[in-house]
Amino acid sequence: MSTLIARRCFVSGRVQGVFYRASTRQKATELGCSGFARNLPDGRVEVLAVGEPQAVQGLLDWLWRGSPASDVKLVEVQELALEDLEDLPVGFGQR
Repeated sequence: MSTLIARRCFVSGRVQGVFYRASTRQKATELGCSGFARNLPDGRVEVLAVGEPQAVQGLLDWLWRGSPASDVKLVEVQELALEDLEDLPVGFGQR
């Protein structure tokens, strides 16, 4: 049985209006992660990544690079227990 982990990230910089969310969804799908990427009113992007540790770490590393037009300044990462995901959408749909 696989061990799943969850991380909630807040990405700051030029990350809205530069295809950051769409690129994040694509990379997450490639890595086998589930979760979401959504814009926040303060200009940051919130990303939830759920998956096997290696896949989640790959996505966290990628968040620092982002889409070609983005300019990431900071990625804040919070560990979440899987039980804490009950009220959060998981599925990299449009947000």
